[in-house]
Amino acid sequence: MRPRTLDEVAGQAHLLGPGAPLRTLLEAGNVPSMVFWGPPGVGKTTLARLIAGYTNAQFLTLSAVLAGVKDIRDAVAQAQVARDGLARQRTILFIDEIHRFNKGQQDALLPFVEDGTLTLIGATTENPSFELNAALLSRLRVFVLRSLEPADIRALLARALTDPERGLGAAADAIPSSWLDRLAEVADGDARRGLVLLETAVELARAQQHTDDATLERLVGKGLRRFDKQGENFYDQISALHKSVRGSDPDAALYWFARMLDGGCDPHYVARRVLRMAIEDIGLADPRAQELCLAAWDSYQRLGTPEGELALAQAIVYLACAPKSNAVYTAYKAARQLVEDSGTLEVPMHLRNAPTRLMQDLGYGSGYRYDHDEGGAHAAGQQFLPDRLAGTELYHPTGRGIEQRISERLNVLRQQRSPKKPR
Repeated sequence: MRPRTLDEVAGQAHLLGPGAPLRTLLEAGNVPSMVFWGPPGVGKTTLARLIAGYTNAQFLTLSAVLAGVKDIRDAVAQAQVARDGLARQRTILFIDEIHRFNKGQQDALLPFVEDGTLTLIGATTENPSFELNAALLSRLRVFVLRSLEPADIRALLARALTDPERGLGAAADAIPSSWLDRLAEVADGDARRGLVLLETAVELARAQQHTDDATLERLVGKGLRRFDKQGENFYDQISALHKSVRGSDPDAALYWFARMLDGGCDPHYVARRVLRMAIEDIGLADPRAQELCLAAWDSYQRLGTPEGELALAQAIVYLACAPKSNAVYTAYKAARQLVEDSGTLEVPMHLRNAPTRLMQDLGYGSGYRYDHDEGGAHAAGQQFLPDRLAGTELYHPTGRGIEQRISERLNVLRQQRSPKKPR
């Protein structure tokens, strides 16, 4: 059922629709080296083959899982023969899973992509920014292919069901229409998975001669969502979880938490990141958030899966609903930058430790006022920063949650100090 023309390609209207960039290039006969980036089963290999047909080019294919530099050299030799022959034919080299090539293998492609010996088309499920070296990536156009919508997959399955030449050649009612809807949904954007499920469903219906929904559910079982434990999906989803918590949306936060667990993410990793969220985004607006996250992590360690996951879910909901403050996080970053910018400033003499007579004679600790001996346990006006930084303010509490009371107390303390320096 592989598409034979661009019009048969399911989905990808953003690339192949009228006036879309890839279609415009093909219709103009201008085919640059490129990489198709997208999830499995969305047509990356199909598009490469169609492009070769549109340009009447020699089409060579390699799998980066199995190929090495020798295979690249052999492909280059074939391309040079085609280029120098009477037909002056161009060559498209398609490399599937190009992200699996190491730096040396990628570098071996560079001169031949540069001089036009090869038009390189790579296919990858991984982010090219991370998996391809900069020199090769700069010579490629990146086209992002999207997961197919259920409607696209259903249309494809309906054609495959009745197509007598390339499909199953079955009657349109060989399986119920509701089965096609369900198979399109379970395919999860992957046309290849949908076709495999369709073939099995038709065989099952023929063998059992009944087509109730329970039969279909036994076939599809528990659907699997795309998730890669160290790839882009992983980091996109933890980013979505963090941003949902920060954005005070407990429903979205729970959804992304469940998605990560569904994909096989280690709950200990989520627990560690949730603790970070409490510190970074809740902060002193609600210091209990950090304690609750530690308790949830400890509960998970004691209970394990699945019971302990509920403790993590509880912490996530609490964080999403809690008042937010990144004031300490911002202040800490500002302090690090201040240290970097201000050099090695001396500790004021009255703050220095004076354990020996010599140090006392040199004035170490002289003039220090012990706060507990003064009214309100605060030596008003005493300076603690180096002279050059006197009056600098880094921490600016918000007016949310407990930090509102902190802000009121801090304003009183700061008013008792020396006049502030300009920030």
